[in-house]
Amino acid sequence: MSTHLPTADLRDPDSAARTARMRDALRAAAFTADGLLELLGAPAYAALARSETVPALRATRGDGPLATLVRLFLLQRPVPYDRAAAALPVDDCLADGWLVRDGDEVRASVDVRPYGGPDGQDWWIVSDLGCAVGGAGGIRAAEEAAGVDRAQLVLGVGGASTTLAGLTVRTPVAKVLDLGTGSGIQALHASPYATEVTATDLNPRALRIAGLTLALSGAPAADLREGSLFDPVGEETYDLIVSNPPFVISPGARLTYRDGGMGGDDLCRTIVQQAAAHLNDGGYCQLLANWQHVEGEDWRDRLRSWVPRGCDAWIVQREVQDVTQYAELWLRDAGDHRTDPEEYAARYDAWLEEFEARRTKAVGFGWITLRKSGAADPSITVEEWPHPVEQPLGSAVVQHFARQDYLRATDDAALLAGRFRLADEVVQEQVGLPGAEDPEHVVLRQNRGMRRATKVDTVGAGFAGVCDGSLPAGRILDAIAQLVGEDPVLLRDRTPDAIRTLVEQGFLEPVETGKD
Repeated sequence: MSTHLPTADLRDPDSAARTARMRDALRAAAFTADGLLELLGAPAYAALARSETVPALRATRGDGPLATLVRLFLLQRPVPYDRAAAALPVDDCLADGWLVRDGDEVRASVDVRPYGGPDGQDWWIVSDLGCAVGGAGGIRAAEEAAGVDRAQLVLGVGGASTTLAGLTVRTPVAKVLDLGTGSGIQALHASPYATEVTATDLNPRALRIAGLTLALSGAPAADLREGSLFDPVGEETYDLIVSNPPFVISPGARLTYRDGGMGGDDLCRTIVQQAAAHLNDGGYCQLLANWQHVEGEDWRDRLRSWVPRGCDAWIVQREVQDVTQYAELWLRDAGDHRTDPEEYAARYDAWLEEFEARRTKAVGFGWITLRKSGAADPSITVEEWPHPVEQPLGSAVVQHFARQDYLRATDDAALLAGRFRLADEVVQEQVGLPGAEDPEHVVLRQNRGMRRATKVDTVGAGFAGVCDGSLPAGRILDAIAQLVGEDPVLLRDRTPDAIRTLVEQGFLEPVETGKD
C-alpha cells in the first residue's frame, strides 16, 4: 500500500477515536456540502466543479477553520501548522496520516470532499489528490501527487456516481454488494438500510480508500474484498448488487478506474449475465454501462440478449456518441490531449482501429436494472430516453417493475374491469394552430420521475382525465362512446392496448380490479 495514503488502522479503537474527533472537527467547522456552498458562493462552487480553483482560492483567503479545511483538502495547498491546529486535531491527523508535516506547514495526503447524504447526512468522500470532480491539477498532477501510477488512482464522486446513487432502490435489505467500489460512495449510500455491505475492487488502493470514506463518514465498516467482478464473493447471493464499473470501451486497459480490460463492451455484458446467480429472489442488480452500436445489429436486440433467464430488465439509453466523439472524450479524460501531438494522434488512431475491427459505429451510455423475478415470461424493457429526469429515481424503479407485474398478470377483460387513477403531477397539453377548433394532438406529460410525455387521442385524453379510481375502465369507455357517438363494443376492443401503455409508462396507476 502506498505511503501516500492515510495509515489509520480502521480496526484499532484508538485510531477510530482519532477519526471520530477529526469528523467532529470537520462538522464543527461546517466543512459540509452546505457550508462549502455558503463559503465559496455559487460561482466559485461551480468553477471548482470545472477544476478552476482561482475563485475558490480567493474565497478562502481568510484564516477561519472552514477556509483552512477547503485549502487543505479540496485545493490541496499547504497551510501553516498553527492555522491547521485551529481547525483540526492536527496531532491526530498527523498520527493517522491524513496530514503530512513539512517544516512549519502541513498538507493533505488525500482529497476529502464534503458530500450530502440523501437523508441530510454529512458525509466525506476520500479520493486520491486531484482525483475528485474539481480536483486541483487534473489527472496528471494527481499521478505525481499520489506517487503511484495513474492506472491505480482512485477517483472521487463524479456525475456517474451520483446518477447511480439516485437510481438505486433504497429499501431495507439484508445484504448489498458494491461491485467495483472505487472511493466507496455506493457502499456509503447502502450503509443506512443494509444489514451487511460487501465492497469489492480489483484495485487494493480503492479498497483502502473506500474503508477510509466509510470510517470518516461514521458509517459501519464494509466487508472489503479484492478481486475481479464476482470472483471475490464465490457463490454468495445478495438482495441488491450495485456497480459503477470501469465501463469505458477502449483499446486496452490503461486506467483501472475506467477501462474494463475486456474486449468491447464484454465487461458490462459479463456483469449483467452473471448477476442472476448472485441475486436472491426479488433482488435487484443496478449498474451504469456503455454498449456498442454494431453495424447491422439493432442495439436494443443486442442488449436484450444480455439479460439472464429468470430476470426482468429495464434498460435506458441516455446518450449516444459516434466513435470519434467517444474517443476524444476519453482521451481528454486521461490528459492525452496535453501530450506530444504525435503520441496523441497514435492513441486516437488506436481507438478508431479498435472500433473499426468490431464494426462499432457508436457507443451508448445508460442504466441497466435487473430484477430476479423468476418469471417464465420476463418483462424486458429497452428504451431510449435522453431527456431530463427527476432524481432520485429509486422509487420509480420499484414502481416500474410493479407495473410490469400487474400488466403481466392482467388480461384485457380484467384490465377493463379494473379501476385506475391518474398519477400525481400529470398535465395535459394541446398542440395545434391558434384558433383551431380541435387540437392536432394531445400530449400527457409527467412532472415527476422519468418526466415522460406521450401523445394520446381524444378518447385517451378523456379516459385519463376522469380516472380517479371510482369507476371501472369499461364503464368509463362506455360513457365516452356515448359522448362521441362510437360503438361501445368496438371502443372496448381497441382501447386496452392504449390503457396498457399509459399504465406501463406510469401515467395511470391501478387502484383495484373487480367486476362491474
